[in-house]
Amino acid sequence: MEKRKTSRRRRLLIWLSIDLAVAAVIIGLLAYRPSRYHPVVPAPNPNGQAVHPYLQRDLGSTFYNEAQKRRPFETVVLDEKLNEAIAGKRWMSEGVMLAAPQVFFVPGRVILMGTADLEGARFIVSITLAPQINEQGFLDLPVEKVKVGAMNVTPLAKMMARKMYQEQVQTSAVDMENLGTKIAASLLNGQPFDPVVEVEDTWVRLKSLTITQGKLSALFAPAKPPK
Repeated sequence: MEKRKTSRRRRLLIWLSIDLAVAAVIIGLLAYRPSRYHPVVPAPNPNGQAVHPYLQRDLGSTFYNEAQKRRPFETVVLDEKLNEAIAGKRWMSEGVMLAAPQVFFVPGRVILMGTADLEGARFIVSITLAPQINEQGFLDLPVEKVKVGAMNVTPLAKMMARKMYQEQVQTSAVDMENLGTKIAASLLNGQPFDPVVEVEDTWVRLKSLTITQGKLSALFAPAKPPK
């Protein structure tokens, strides 16, 4: 009888050790900090500018001026400059604070990284996108991979994102023609959209997208208003 109790205790201790080892591995994977993640520290803003010059002048104003010429033009975005522009930005969603964003342009891919703060616990989240123009000329923003630390959580993240998007659409008044809504639908629900943008009194269409190391190049052309 005593031998049975000893054997049972031994088995319980073994399973407890296994559970603790698995938990330690999971915590280690979640707490992992990718070596490439080095978000830019926001620089002092003595002029009190709400929008960084790279976004407002180099990208926004240039895009507007080129669109008014009503001819094809190219917009180039550099991830180094973009990271300087978004340094210090924070977003809150579903009780999770996302801060210290960093963007990487690698051949054919966009990698988004940030620090997620959940009730004081911090994890590095990495999302890999593969933007492309499909055969119908629509922009598709498929999410290829989602990682928390070193743990791949892509299937779970996609399922939760799709559920959140569908609940939002069903329970609130959402303008489905809004560009932000279309982008969210593509990212969260896998819905490609016609990449036509209104620029004051004219319309432009994204014709092609090329992503190389450190650079995203987008070709736009004049377009008719969507019906």
